[in-house]
Amino acid sequence: MASWTLPQPMQRALELAEKSAAAGEVPVGAVVTRGGEVIAEAHNAPRKTHDPTAHAEILAIRRAAEALGDERLTGCELWVTLEPCAMCAGAIVHARIAKLYYAASDPKGGAVEHGARVFEQPQCLHRPEVYSGMGEARAADVLREFFQERR
Repeated sequence: MASWTLPQPMQRALELAEKSAAAGEVPVGAVVTRGGEVIAEAHNAPRKTHDPTAHAEILAIRRAAEALGDERLTGCELWVTLEPCAMCAGAIVHARIAKLYYAASDPKGGAVEHGARVFEQPQCLHRPEVYSGMGEARAADVLREFFQERR
């Protein structure tokens, strides 16, 4: 086994996913960084907020834009524990996120390598660099445990 460890932003996103699960939310965490500095972070909160758009990615992007005073998150990276859905992929495009890192793939609801493949559409205004699989096993375990407890 390699001694390689996950980058700190993905470790933090996984911690946020676990916090999300503890709050009864689907366990997804997200962190926005720029220049190695954490700008914003969030975990899923649609149930708590009664807001279907309160996905971890959306909340982290909103907080980052507010912190930076700009709707364009040029040069920012988004670290998230699950492949973004179409809504979140659209927000990534509009925010001009430079790089997307996600842990687990989502064959049912994902829209990056599955489903709509938002960044591959000719109408897509911006395409971030995408890196997947980093922390995948841990993210998948957290999701699996969350849903097993509810069955």
